[in-house]
Amino acid sequence: MAKSRSIFVCQNCGYEAPKWIGKCPSCQKWNTFTEETVTREKSSSSSRIPSSSSVPQALTEFKTQDNTRIITHINELNRVLGGGLVAGSVVLLGGEPGIGKSTLALQLALTSGELKTLYISGEESGNQIKMRADRLEVQNSNCYLLNEVQLETVLAHLESLRPDLAVIDSIQTMHTDTLDSIPGSISQIRECASRLLQFAKKTSTPVILIGHITKEGNLAGPKVLEHLVDTVLQFEGDSKYNYRILRAVKNRFGSISELGIFEMQQNGMVEIKDPSRILLSENFDGLSGVAIAATIDGMRPFLVEIQALVSSAAYGTPQRTTTGFDYRRLNMLLAVLEKRAGFNLTSKDVFLNIAGGLKINDPGIDLAVISSILSSNVDRPVKPYTCFAAEVGLSGEIRPVTRIDQRIHEAEKMGFKHMLISASVDKKILSRHKTINIVPVNRVDQAMKYLFSVK
Repeated sequence: MAKSRSIFVCQNCGYEAPKWIGKCPSCQKWNTFTEETVTREKSSSSSRIPSSSSVPQALTEFKTQDNTRIITHINELNRVLGGGLVAGSVVLLGGEPGIGKSTLALQLALTSGELKTLYISGEESGNQIKMRADRLEVQNSNCYLLNEVQLETVLAHLESLRPDLAVIDSIQTMHTDTLDSIPGSISQIRECASRLLQFAKKTSTPVILIGHITKEGNLAGPKVLEHLVDTVLQFEGDSKYNYRILRAVKNRFGSISELGIFEMQQNGMVEIKDPSRILLSENFDGLSGVAIAATIDGMRPFLVEIQALVSSAAYGTPQRTTTGFDYRRLNMLLAVLEKRAGFNLTSKDVFLNIAGGLKINDPGIDLAVISSILSSNVDRPVKPYTCFAAEVGLSGEIRPVTRIDQRIHEAEKMGFKHMLISASVDKKILSRHKTINIVPVNRVDQAMKYLFSVK
């Protein structure tokens, strides 16, 4: 016999309560509880008897098995996944609306011609997906499409077709009849994801779940959704720019240090194998307010262009505006320039931009940031073919950054002649690079004197 009961679930974090409460004790949000009816089957006494597979065994008795990977035709995706899709794994792909989640998933399904794929769409019609497939200019007779949002029907088709790869677009549109709550609610997302996970593990079929994100930038749904799946991929980028970054937030079968970079074009996501060459403009020589930083995101080094504009404040309060860089860190660096280097910027507007629409959190670009700001302030360009890789401390000291060897190698590859780094870097690393002039500096004022010949 089925037994029903009502519970109140926080739509922000999934916290359950027996009655309605105004403020969630878990996430501290107000008015997020909604009533949901849960139907559960009574378990029989026979189900309490442990099966042979649930008998405890010594860890040494288990045999180590290699994870069978499916190598896709998208190398940047393989890089982020740690070498390809693992059989039986569940991958959650999240990102802002219009960022390219569905395009990447459909491109994966269409380019995997040797695999039987099933693309299940609950948001778009078959005609819409066919139009996108025509733009991708890829034909695949092994790719099947299903427009369905009812979980039991989806699982029935998965069992009958037995695809080699399944894509669910999106998990928020799926719903099951065992719950009375609306699609997209905490209970529905949790139950649908759990049953799709059981199917993936039972049939060794990799399943890709496309998920929405909230206005705060977090994956929509309960936090348990991220715990259930094997891999969580985040698709990032500014929709006003063409560049997209794919990074792993969680990966049970590989590292989360890898990074994939794509460019959104008319025919889909195009892989960028040399991001430094794409992200650097060709005509920045001789312009003030531009500095090049050698950064690392995950395990991948690349060069980014830092642009700054410093002008006299037109109103009483000077503006501080950043794009792609932490606003609070900019204020800290401006305070260091005023206190430790003697530059008065309190009456100036400061605008900072990371070219290409990227968001960089690497402290290794600090020296490039202050160099671009001072370059704009004195209206003199940075020394030609110079890049930077160093962190700036509160006392004005130049601090070393991680994996400096890879940063220098990337700058050498791009043809830079000079590179400012911390004087604390191991001299053995510097001796390995002969084609670039390494300039070790200890303090901010020393670096500014080298760049602009200021006293």
